[in-house]
Amino acid sequence: MNFLSLFVLIPLVMLAALWAVRGMNAIRGVMVAGSTALLALSIALTGMYLTERAGGNTAEMLFMADMVWYAPLNIHYSVGVDGISVVMLLLSAIIVFTGTFASWQMKEQTKEYFLWFTLLSMGVFGFFISIDMFTMFMFYEIALIPMYLLIGVWGSGRKEYAAMKLTLMLMGGSAFLLIGILGIYFGSGATTMNILEIAQLHNIPFAQQCIWFPLTFIGFGVLGALFPFHTWSPDGHASAPTAVSMLHAGVLMKLGGYGCFRIAICLMPEAATELSWIFLILTAISVVYGAFSACVQTDLKYINAYSSVSHCGLVLFAILMMTRTAVTGAVLQMLSHGLMTALFFALIGMIYGRTHTRDIRELSGLMKVMPFLSVCYVIAGLANLGLPGLSGFVAEMTIFVGSFQHTDTFHRVLTIVATTSIVITAVYILRLVGKILYGTPNEAHLKLTDATWDERVAVISLIVCVAGLGLAPLWISDMISESVLPMVAHLIK
Repeated sequence: MNFLSLFVLIPLVMLAALWAVRGMNAIRGVMVAGSTALLALSIALTGMYLTERAGGNTAEMLFMADMVWYAPLNIHYSVGVDGISVVMLLLSAIIVFTGTFASWQMKEQTKEYFLWFTLLSMGVFGFFISIDMFTMFMFYEIALIPMYLLIGVWGSGRKEYAAMKLTLMLMGGSAFLLIGILGIYFGSGATTMNILEIAQLHNIPFAQQCIWFPLTFIGFGVLGALFPFHTWSPDGHASAPTAVSMLHAGVLMKLGGYGCFRIAICLMPEAATELSWIFLILTAISVVYGAFSACVQTDLKYINAYSSVSHCGLVLFAILMMTRTAVTGAVLQMLSHGLMTALFFALIGMIYGRTHTRDIRELSGLMKVMPFLSVCYVIAGLANLGLPGLSGFVAEMTIFVGSFQHTDTFHRVLTIVATTSIVITAVYILRLVGKILYGTPNEAHLKLTDATWDERVAVISLIVCVAGLGLAPLWISDMISESVLPMVAHLIK
């Protein structure tokens, strides 16, 4: 058995164990053991991958395995990883691990909650190791389906509306995606669904590419909060439980950017080059619109949700620039945003659990009441606005430098427009920090407690990762860049 399959088998074992055990401590034990095993596996995979590359292995994908699943349509269970996949697996494992501790105080239907949470995790891990389009699509759907129940049952606010809206819009995107995948399969000769083999064939007619590229890009782009299909995201984030918001914004939305690059752009480069200007305009709107929308929100989760629309729009923007530096920046941005938005949602959930409000007009002086959570919130905000030394700066600067490598006026003007989001982000982050953390505390909040040990584990783990990526980004940037090069080489000729 290929060891990459452990990323799917461990969640399956966790599901079986959760089903069998009784009692809160046993359920927590299963989640801690499983999430720790996934984190250890992802760290080991990263080390093995770097060792293979250092040893001279130049294969596009490493640790590959293939097994026929459904021969009539050439569907295989095919797995393999490159630097991009390894980074995404590491991110997913970190979010699942910290999300487990962020859910430590879950009281209602705990077993059922963790069952759906684990199923969602399995879909995410399976998606990132798959190199067969249909298998990738199957895991994509496995990751989406649990979101409806996790929000609809364990959410807050207008949870039924948010769950239904999210499900309908993402299922609509999935319909476009399935049509696009089948179009790519038959357009490439109906002999394989392996993305590496299709990329090597380069035989999809240009006329067909112009049909299938928009379908697949929009299909994945809906999940990546592409304007104007982003409206499900703020409602979904605001209503989801804390750990689900962490996994949703931190990892699930990254499936959109990953799929757009891996399938839409790499398999249909001619159409991507021809039609990218349309989606560049839409993504530039996402970047600026999301940042402006965050400025006028009063709910902590809605502020972070619209911030995610802006940052995920920046991922798609960079991917469409199709230069090595910009795409490397896009993957760094996926990693950075995944970590810092998970940190934000974890802190928001902890503050809400104590104050029972997310309205910034009702929050003030929290620095005096809960100093640990407040300082961590400041760190998360500084990472979000791109402070040097934290992950946001490295990712955004790589994107803007890579985007400005285009010498034509159109690309450079859009790049300048996108950079304005830095200033807008600073406005709403600094305003938010000043409003809720400083000033005179609300009398009702004076007796509130600071973070518990389980909350500190989750928060400190994420801060270490955010600071680590910001202070020592070169090794991970090089790993991503090496994997990006063969995929963008034929795009920049």
